[in-house]
Amino acid sequence: MIGDLSTRPRGLAPGVAVALAGMAVAIWTSRLVPALNPMLVAIVLGAVLGNSIRLPPGVGAGLAFSARTLLRVGIALLGLQLLFGDIAALGWQVIALVVVIVGLGIAGTVILGGALGLGWTQRLLIACGFSICGAAAVAAVDSVTEADEEEVLTAVTLVVIFGTAMILAVPLLSSALHLSDTAAGMWAGGSIHEVAQVVAAGGAIGGTALGVATVVKLARVLLLAPVVTAISIHRRRLAGAGGHATRPPMVPAFVVAFIACVCVRSSGILPEGILDAASLAQTVLLTCAMFALGVGVRVATMRRVGARPVVLAAASTVWVAGIALAGVLLIGPVPAG
Repeated sequence: MIGDLSTRPRGLAPGVAVALAGMAVAIWTSRLVPALNPMLVAIVLGAVLGNSIRLPPGVGAGLAFSARTLLRVGIALLGLQLLFGDIAALGWQVIALVVVIVGLGIAGTVILGGALGLGWTQRLLIACGFSICGAAAVAAVDSVTEADEEEVLTAVTLVVIFGTAMILAVPLLSSALHLSDTAAGMWAGGSIHEVAQVVAAGGAIGGTALGVATVVKLARVLLLAPVVTAISIHRRRLAGAGGHATRPPMVPAFVVAFIACVCVRSSGILPEGILDAASLAQTVLLTCAMFALGVGVRVATMRRVGARPVVLAAASTVWVAGIALAGVLLIGPVPAG
C-alpha cells in the first residue's frame, strides 16, 4: 500500500501534463479570440484529440484525476466569485424565480426522461447540468450518484452542444421579443447552461445584460450545493435501506469548500490580489478538467446511446428557457443593478 501511494503522483503525471497542455492551448486560443471561453474551447479540443488519435494508456489515470479532483477544487474556488449581497440585491422575486427554474427544471427533465425510458442517473445528470451550471453540475452530481462514465460524458457533450446553441438563440430571440437589456440578461442568466455560455450571450446583448445575466446565473450556481446535498442524502438512505456498505458523504467535501469560499468572499476580508489569483487558479483548474472530460467524449458513444438523451436535452433546454422567460415576463422591469 505504501508503495502504491508513493508511486501514485508519478502515475498521474503524464495525464495531468496532457490536461495542462490542453488548458494552455485553450487559454491561448481564447486570448486570440476573446469571444471564445477557454473552458468551452478546452472541451472541444479534448473531444477532437480523443476522437482523432489513440492516446497512450499511461495518460488515463492523470486525465481521470483532472476530470474529477481538479474539477472539484475548481468548483470550490468558483464560490469566490459569489457575493451573498449581489444575489440578495436581485430582490426576492428574482431569487424566487431562480429557485423555481432550478426546481422545476430538474423535476420536469427527470419526469420526461423517465417517459423516454432513460435510466435514473442519466436523467439526473442531464437535469442538473441543464438546470444549474452545466458540466460542473454534471460532475458534482456524478460524485454522489456513481453514474456510468458513458452517462457522464453524454451529459457533458449535450451541455456543450445545446448550451452553445443558446449563445446564439437567446440574443436573437430577445431582440425578436423586444426585451429590454435587463430582461434579456435575466433570461440569459436563468436559462443558459454554463457560466461561460451565459457570459458570451450576455456580452452579445450588451453591458447591462451581461451584468444582470452573470449575477442571475451565479444565483443558480449557488443552488448546486443544496441540490447535491439533497441527492447525497437520498442516496445514503437508499444505500442504508439496501444494506450497502458504501454510502456517499452526507455533504461532499467540495460542496462544503464551495460554501466556505462564498462566505469568505462575502466577508470582504480577501484583498483584490488574492481574488485575482484565485480566479486565475479556478480558470486553470476548470479548463484542465473540461479538457480531460472532452477527451472522454466519443462520437461512437453518442451513436451508441441513441437519440433519447438528445431528445431529452433538447426538451430540457426548451423547458428551462420557457420557465425563465415566463418568469421574466411576469416579474416585469427590475433594476439593472
